[in-house]
Amino acid sequence: MDVTIEQLLLGASILLLLSVLAGTASGRLGVPALLLFLAIGMLAGSDGPGGIHFDDPFLAQSIGVVALAFILFAGGLDTDWTTVRSQLGRGLALSTIGVAITACLVGVFATVAVGFSWLEGLLIGAIVSSTDAAAVFAVMRSRSVRLRDPLKPLLELESGSNDPMAVFLTIGLISLMTGASASVIDLVVMFLRQMVVGAAIGYGSGKLIVELVNRLRLEYEGLYPVLTLSLVLLTYSGSASLGGNGFLAVYLAGLVMGNRDFIHKRSLLRFHDGLAWLMQIAMFLVLGLQVFPSQLFPVAGIGLSFALFLMLCARPVAVFLPLALTTLSMREKTMVAWVGLRGAVPIILATFPLLAGLPQAPMMFNLVFFIVLTSVLLQGTSIPLVARWLRVDEPAGRLVNAPPARDVSGDLKSSLIEVTIPHESAAVGKQLLDLGLPKEALIILIGRKGRCFVPDGSTVLEADDVLLVSADRESFTLVRGILTESGEDRRD
Repeated sequence: MDVTIEQLLLGASILLLLSVLAGTASGRLGVPALLLFLAIGMLAGSDGPGGIHFDDPFLAQSIGVVALAFILFAGGLDTDWTTVRSQLGRGLALSTIGVAITACLVGVFATVAVGFSWLEGLLIGAIVSSTDAAAVFAVMRSRSVRLRDPLKPLLELESGSNDPMAVFLTIGLISLMTGASASVIDLVVMFLRQMVVGAAIGYGSGKLIVELVNRLRLEYEGLYPVLTLSLVLLTYSGSASLGGNGFLAVYLAGLVMGNRDFIHKRSLLRFHDGLAWLMQIAMFLVLGLQVFPSQLFPVAGIGLSFALFLMLCARPVAVFLPLALTTLSMREKTMVAWVGLRGAVPIILATFPLLAGLPQAPMMFNLVFFIVLTSVLLQGTSIPLVARWLRVDEPAGRLVNAPPARDVSGDLKSSLIEVTIPHESAAVGKQLLDLGLPKEALIILIGRKGRCFVPDGSTVLEADDVLLVSADRESFTLVRGILTESGEDRRD
């Protein structure tokens, strides 16, 4: 039966609406939103009441890869480098050594206990080796759970940086199984190339995006999100085309950009946050459609054994070994081990064997899907309880609400002061962004020739402008000097 575009739009809009409502309900139910998104996709599929037949691993993988690129970029944008910098060594150890240990242990279990071949077992281990802390933080926010430092920045860094390693291991093992790579040496070369090229392009792209956003005088503000969207796709595809890891590149690009000043920062952060939610919903719906629930029952027993081994053995070992020499307490390490939630990435990676035509690929996909569901149900819903049991959550009395926008100072001691720009000021003709104003100061309003307007980073100052500045006493002294100092004084 032919389907019209109107019917497609109707179905897509209903699924999106149901997903948004499910995301709202997830907080009350204490269930990660991704589980509800997957459930909606499964119910809409051919085995559910929706009756939508979808069996296209290539399309599911393509949507998942694009969605994951935008999700990782948004995650990088939202990561405060000053907070996670102290956890860099620990986070990288978990995202590399920890991922490799997980893949090896699950591979041994799959081979010895279940009967897969060594390469097949290691491939399953590689597919389920990365975590999805985004779902964890969603549960903690909805249940008013806050982890003490350094757990939150550590988990934040690990979740944003462990996907590239899992992708590399999955692709590398598939290339060995299909004959595309002749030896392990080829994989080592591939690993070095992916990480070096991906890191270099990601760092360079992050700086380039900031420069383009600040220097391109686009006529319409609505074009700036389009600009960043195109540059994210360019970063991923360019890195992948040159042999680099595209996921690492987009995460680093977002991390570099998010920790620099650029115009329309607040609106761009909100745009990419909303886009990341849209990508998550689309990705989980498509992955839910791709699976056939009737095919999960035959692998339920094996899948449960895999999930329990992963949660109770592989993940703890993969955490305790890399963090053995750190100052983290036993309770903190145990909490990190329990927050090893599996999410969308393993399901996306499970489509790679399907496209490669491996004999056990259908069973692997169903097995991975069941592992993810079990992980979300058991670990995701119990995180608040485990955090309280281990006493690693932040007491309610010490919780501090974050300021409403990242580029606005949260200092309540600030006061409003007017500054008039003199004709001889070196600030005349310059953008606000180029003046080097302290982050604690905020230009709220500018009066110019009888009218007032709210400025942004691209606003160019003119002589006789009257600026309404919010700043504390120390910052205001610096701001006044920058805005009123003449060019000759600055040269002297």
